[in-house]
Amino acid sequence: MAEGKNLVGVDIGASSIKVVQLKEARKKLQVVRWGIAPLPPQTIIDGHVMNASAVTEALGRLFHEQKIQQKDIAIGVYGQSVIVRKITVPIMTPAELDEQIHWEAEQHIPFDIKLMSIDYEVLRKRPEAGQMDLLLVAAKKDEINDYASILREAKLKPAVVDINAFTVQNIFEHEYGLPQDGTIALLNVGAAISSLNIVSKGVSAFTREITNAGNTITEEIRKGLSCSFEQAEAYKMGGGPGQIVPQEITPIINQTCQGLAGEIQRSLDFYLATSGEQEISRIYICGGSAYLAPLTQAIERRARVPVQGFDPMVNLAVDAKFVNEAQLRAISAQMVVALGLSLRCDKERRQWSA
Repeated sequence: MAEGKNLVGVDIGASSIKVVQLKEARKKLQVVRWGIAPLPPQTIIDGHVMNASAVTEALGRLFHEQKIQQKDIAIGVYGQSVIVRKITVPIMTPAELDEQIHWEAEQHIPFDIKLMSIDYEVLRKRPEAGQMDLLLVAAKKDEINDYASILREAKLKPAVVDINAFTVQNIFEHEYGLPQDGTIALLNVGAAISSLNIVSKGVSAFTREITNAGNTITEEIRKGLSCSFEQAEAYKMGGGPGQIVPQEITPIINQTCQGLAGEIQRSLDFYLATSGEQEISRIYICGGSAYLAPLTQAIERRARVPVQGFDPMVNLAVDAKFVNEAQLRAISAQMVVALGLSLRCDKERRQWSA
């Protein structure tokens, strides 16, 4: 449960850094600052920071240019250093669970537990079975410490570390609400990673990261046309003003999107086969490549589930004195993780579900 002032959401992605600051005005949250800064290629690989100085410089420039004075931030992490498991444990009190959680984690986390930061959320109690379902999250301490060092170098104060897939759920719930019956999937197609979060009866039931995302499409265009990565990215985006996009682009995009759609389908099939759920009613897609019609069409065809983009700002206002609303809304699909992070607050208490 959120309390206190909102933190600045900082999304350090594979291709860019996005920041969002929210403030409450007239009992409604509004965007008061935002920014995006590109990162050099290979700065972030699978969530690992390979070029710390580039990240520090970009963060400092963003906060300076956007005149963001608040330094307390929430940051998202992803990649192989992060593990998410849904587990079942006997019903116990909060104090008992705090004592037991590291032992439980040892049974489900395939790394030395001493090297991991552990957290959990109670999803659902089932008194009739004497059990409760937990969402167990573990992240390598080294990775978190690396990010924290970079943020402090940029004169920022990390207050909250979240998982990118859950930040998408945060903003979706804020803007649309989560259906309490049935199952939906939230798909964020970023530059390096596509994160899938299946939400059943209002709680996260299954997450998976897929290393087939926007950069995969760009790389296939680069190889197919023997052009630079930057030129391939421009072709993927539809070309610049007065630029003619070669006709070879369309079949390359279509074929690559089919590959990603196949991986999404297999993840959905695995969830349905192992969960006992009957169907997924809808897939909501966001991220930098969510605008690609061939991608949404391919996923809908392969998964046999309706697919629609979701607007992470449908109910968010903006402060027109500081924010160019049209500019922000034009790229809002890319800002979804930063927006989800900016919902986090500097004082939060654990939610203990009934």
